[in-house]
Amino acid sequence: MAALMMSPLQTSLLALALCLAIGLVAWVCSVHRTDASLADRAWPLAICATALIQLALLSPGPHPRINVMVALCVTWALRLGIFITVRNWGHGEDRRYREMRLRTGPTFRWRSLYLVFGLQAVLAWMVSLPFLAASLGAARPWGWMDATGAAVATFGVAFEAIGDAQLARFKADPANHGRVMDRGLWRITRHPNYFGEFCVWWGLWLMAIHGAGWAGTWSIISPLTMTILLLKVSGVELLEKDIAQRRSAYADYVARTNAFFPGPQRNARALHPRGP
Repeated sequence: MAALMMSPLQTSLLALALCLAIGLVAWVCSVHRTDASLADRAWPLAICATALIQLALLSPGPHPRINVMVALCVTWALRLGIFITVRNWGHGEDRRYREMRLRTGPTFRWRSLYLVFGLQAVLAWMVSLPFLAASLGAARPWGWMDATGAAVATFGVAFEAIGDAQLARFKADPANHGRVMDRGLWRITRHPNYFGEFCVWWGLWLMAIHGAGWAGTWSIISPLTMTILLLKVSGVELLEKDIAQRRSAYADYVARTNAFFPGPQRNARALHPRGP
């Protein structure tokens, strides 16, 4: 496919168009089903499809770095896409989108085209940029940064998968209804799924930057964008505000457990001493 002789800019714009097309199809389906949370299922598909088309059009051929990045990306996308689909199946629209729909009113179905699906398509394209950078330096030999990046990304995929599985089992037990999950990986971080995601994209970026050299540092937009999303936009901050409003015990969990980076639990009594 490299024989098409597309420039990096043309390939990047084609990848953006693909993201927008996936977002448009997901939006049409969401209007038909009155379920904007289909955007969450389209997210890993858009990133993976965009990453693969950039590698296919620009990479000169098979290379250990490219092979590992493809394997990691496909594994990540399949795992996350299947997990979100199974988790949401039969539950209707996610609470976040229902509240957005109520606030926006009847125009939400049209406004969601750009507020949800269009914006997400652009963000997915930005997150996929390490694959564009990696394709430009695909001929560079495998090195220690590749090994480190692959290890960090693999750890991230496993960490978030284990965290999601632990939470799913916890929620499946009726005895845990209304309780706060504070076991397994959730004992050392309040968001193991988000921390795992963080590791995936910083790891992939390390591999890309080793392939592209410092001329590819612009692709740091990808892990930085993902970090901001996880911490300040659709991740930790938004989710914790919602949980705190629904579960009074969550405040104690927050007091003793790290928000993002894993670490030992703190003593909640020492942090909030009671009077005599």
